[in-house]
Order: sequence, then C-alpha cells, then structure tokens
Amino acid sequence: MSKPVVAIVGRPKVGKSTLFNRLVGARKAIVEDIPGVTRDRLYDNSDWNGREFIIIDTGGIRFDDGDIFTREIKMQAELAIEEADVILFVADTREGITFEDQLVAKLLRKSKKPVVLAANKVENFDRQLEYYEFYKLGLGDPIPVSAMHGLNTNEILDAVVAQFEPGIDLEENSDAIKIAIVGRPNVGKSSLVNAFLGEVRVIVSDVPGTTRDAVDTPFEYNGQEYILIDTAGIRKKSRITEATEKYSVIRALKAIERCDVALIMLDATEGVIEQDKRIAGYVHEQAKANIIVVNKWDLIEKDGQTMKKFDEDMRRDLKFLAYSPIMYISALTKQRIFKTLELVDFVADQYNHRVTTSQLNEVVNDAIMINPLPGGGGKRVKIMYSTQVRTAPPTFVFFANHPDLVHFSYLRYLENVLRKNFGFEGAPIKMIVREKKSED
Repeated sequence: MSKPVVAIVGRPKVGKSTLFNRLVGARKAIVEDIPGVTRDRLYDNSDWNGREFIIIDTGGIRFDDGDIFTREIKMQAELAIEEADVILFVADTREGITFEDQLVAKLLRKSKKPVVLAANKVENFDRQLEYYEFYKLGLGDPIPVSAMHGLNTNEILDAVVAQFEPGIDLEENSDAIKIAIVGRPNVGKSSLVNAFLGEVRVIVSDVPGTTRDAVDTPFEYNGQEYILIDTAGIRKKSRITEATEKYSVIRALKAIERCDVALIMLDATEGVIEQDKRIAGYVHEQAKANIIVVNKWDLIEKDGQTMKKFDEDMRRDLKFLAYSPIMYISALTKQRIFKTLELVDFVADQYNHRVTTSQLNEVVNDAIMINPLPGGGGKRVKIMYSTQVRTAPPTFVFFANHPDLVHFSYLRYLENVLRKNFGFEGAPIKMIVREKKSED
C-alpha cells in the first residue's frame, strides 16, 4: 500500500513553508519574507496517529501572467494538486480573503479533492472573527493555526489524516520481487514493461505523460515471480514543456515506497540531467535496492571505449550511487532486458543478505587495526562491537564509547570494507553508531 500524498498550497507569503517545516518536524524548506522563495516542490515523509504520508510544499500560486518563474510555480502547484490525495490550503488571517485566495479556492473546488483549510497567523484563538470570514471560500471549516509558533498544528494533522482512505494492505505474493520502474517522462518506462511482458499491456507513446496511473503487473520469468510497477511522468500532455519536466517526481514516489528494487531509467541519448539526479536521489534516500538502467543504447554510435566512457560519466554524475550496477539496454529491440531481470534477482538477494555477527566483527576489527579510529579532543575512540540489525536495507549498528566522535568519513571507510568483503551490490547500507561504555 502506497502512502497518501498531501500537498500544501496557497498564494505567496501565507506561511506554507513554515507550516511544512512544522508538520515534518524539521526546518527543511527555505523560509524568507519574500514571495516566490519556494520554487521547486519539496517532499518529505511524515506521520500522525500511526498513518504515514508524503507531504509536498509548493510555491505560492499567482494568477497574473508574471515572469517565467511565476508561470512555472503555478504549473507545478497545479501538478501537485492533481497528484495529491488531500490538499492543505493555507490562508493568511492578517490579510483576510484576497482575490487570489478566491481563485485558488475555485481551483481546489474544481479538483474535487478533499481540502483542509488552514487559517494561518492567528494570534488569539478565542477570537473567531479573525478567521470566520474564510467560511466564504466554500471549503468547509477553517482551522485556526499559527505555523510560526506551532500552535494548533495537531488539529490540522487530525483533519488531514481524517481525509485519508482507510489503510488496506492488498495481499501480495511475498516471494514476488516488486520492481519500480522510475525515471523522468519519455525515457522508455512503459516500453520496458511491454518488452518484459511480451505483449502490450501499457500504452506506449512518444508523447511524455501518456501513462496516467501506476500499473502493477505480475509476471514470471525463469521460475521467479515479479510485480512490475510502471510509473508515470507528467499527466497532462497539453502542459508538457521542458520547464515542467523537472516537476515530474510525485508519481514515482508512491511506487518507490512499495518496491523491493528500483530500476532508475535514463536516456542514453541525453545523458544524466538534473531531474534524473532528483529521482535517483529519492531512491537512495528511501534506501531501496536499485539498478541504473540506461535505455536507447541502440541509438548510440559505439566504438571500443563507448561503454567505458558512459560508465565514467554515470559514476561522476550519480556518485551517490557508486554501489549501483549499470545496465545498458534497448527496450525497443529488447537488448539485454532479460539480463536486467537476472541482475534484479542478484540485487534483491544482496538487499536481503545477512552477515553473521562473528563474521562482521572479525572484518570490522581487522579494518580498525589497519586504519585505527582517530581520537577526538584527547579522548580515545573505540568501537567495541558491531552487529547487523536488519536487512532490506542492510543495517549495521556499531557500539562505541564516544559515538559522537566517530566521523562520517570513518563510517564511509567501514562501509567500503563491508562492501569489499560481503558484496551488497545495488543495496544501500545504513550505518548507526550507539554508545557502549568501554570496559577499561
């Protein structure tokens, strides 16, 4: 079951980013008293009363023609509204209802999505007149809130979660490997699904945005069962422009949440662009096993160094995926597509690989002897014990006498040691340091 999506929308300077920071519990959105600071959508995970969800911060919606950034911000906010399950509309009680508020409200009513109306910047919650006028927007009861001071945000979260559909986990074959095929529009995601299946089950088109919904398709190859999750780019074909392609992440997020292995599709004819990095970054942040799949390889003129040069470029542009294997394919000609499935099997196994505690400590102790931990402030830093606490993703806990002095660069060194000794190809590794008092 994928997480619900909540989009925070409203005109500029009403406090959307401040409220986003409150709801995710961290200062992740840039907050300045200048309209238009939030230009790209920000995404994060949040939860309330046991319900997890994805929350999106959007730029302020304006309805004048404005400059190119104003038009792009309006487009990306509308895209967020399209993809959201619940919309959190933020208004400013100090300024009251403006003409732009009315236009945003009209846009939201037209979407027919559940809307929670947050009347922000309330100073006295006993004075209903401060927010009473917002009933005129026709979006239900306004909920007073002060995002700046974190007041009444619980009421907002209660109202948002109440709009979610009941959580239903569909029964799935636990032995089937769930594959999310993710990437920006028009890199060949649907074509790869069709190539795997050997029949046309998903509409394929040269127009970005053809796939309107995520489509889960079970199939079997060489005795292994899979579930393919095809993900869409931007939905409205009439809106496809180079400028809006960078806002096409939302539909991939839900699929990534549910998958075991993500195939990060790139276009060989275009190389790695900024949106590719965003999508790949989200896969990495969600700690999902992954393979970099370079499609349209049949369109590249080759010599003896072509693949080596592509490898170097990919590793440079996606250096945070240094652990990920790269597969060069053509979904059109089916070149190496079933080699990709064999690699999926291998990566899924690596993602679920468990190392015994004795093996782990032997390797870690040897690594520490070769490259001892640096001290800090005259203190001797020691790792006494390590263990793997989970798989998918492989997660390791290191018990140290001064965990705050174990530098991230040393953890990176230990991660490289673990990969050299145990593999974990295509699998992100989580490293946790906890305190354990030294016995000497």
